[in-house]
Amino acid sequence: MKIIEKYKRLRSEAYLKETYEGAYAFVGMGQHSLSNLYPVIHYLQIPLKYICVTSEDKAALIGRKFRGVIGTTDLDAILADPEIKGVFVAASPKAHFAIAQKVLHSGKALFIEKPPCGSASELEELVKNGAKGIAVAGLQKRYAPAVRILKKKISGEKLLNYDLHYCTGAYPEGNALLDLYIHPIDLVCHLFGRAEVVACAKPSKDSYLLMLRHKDICGTLELSTGYSWDDAKETLAVNTASGLYTLDRCQSLTLEPKPAVIAGIPLEKIGFGKKGARVLFAQNSFSPVLKQNQVYVQGFFDEVRNFAERAQGRKAEVLSDLDSLRDTYSVITSLSQDQGLR
Repeated sequence: MKIIEKYKRLRSEAYLKETYEGAYAFVGMGQHSLSNLYPVIHYLQIPLKYICVTSEDKAALIGRKFRGVIGTTDLDAILADPEIKGVFVAASPKAHFAIAQKVLHSGKALFIEKPPCGSASELEELVKNGAKGIAVAGLQKRYAPAVRILKKKISGEKLLNYDLHYCTGAYPEGNALLDLYIHPIDLVCHLFGRAEVVACAKPSKDSYLLMLRHKDICGTLELSTGYSWDDAKETLAVNTASGLYTLDRCQSLTLEPKPAVIAGIPLEKIGFGKKGARVLFAQNSFSPVLKQNQVYVQGFFDEVRNFAERAQGRKAEVLSDLDSLRDTYSVITSLSQDQGLR
């Protein structure tokens, strides 16, 4: 019992010692921010001084809802404040590039939600302007525990092929390629490296059937808004020489080992060698602790904390700096040009 009590005490002390100096600002107040980013900022007690919105009426209400936070529509005033160390941006995707440019020119650390910009040329401009500072993209899947485990597991494997399905409901309010499909495209580029579009078909306006070729693996992707939001699907199966890895919505990761083959004979056909799937990661919805929380499992927690740590001048894992998005935007550019989306 004393060991358990000591562990709990050390854990709470570690949380209390994790403090942040200076101040931060947030640009935007959409549903994504309120559901996934603000809760992490509050939990970590990152000192939020400003929330910048486009409406004067909304700005006037912020101080009542967020105690001690200043609501404003003046981004320039925020960037002129020497106390501000970093700026979180989660506004309208169409506004991201212009806002990011302003933040980078100010010298503040930048956390920019996806998509950070609308094209590969704009990305290069952001990379150039942020070369001497901190500029991080909000691609949280890179930080998800299951994705980290998968990337580590396949690093020494002989890769054969993969199959990805990212299927949601209709998305009339924006550009599905940039706003939605950037996630699965970035995931495979993050795991397997630069990709070439080998084949592309469009069954409907916002749906793609793709084949991508990477250095060591080829894969197929179904990207579609022709399904349902209530029953959205996001699965990745990676076939390797030793087994089949299956990632389901970052909530679970399993490995089904390949049955043994002796002298060309698959032992499973004669009743031997059958092996069950191994669970490498699974979210435990029963245990109400941080690491089982959806915000943590999906990677939002670590992406926000890593950004804040780096803005404080501390060492933290670098997973989503803007220059690491070049491969992702290369695929997006190919799809945009081929389908005449620009």
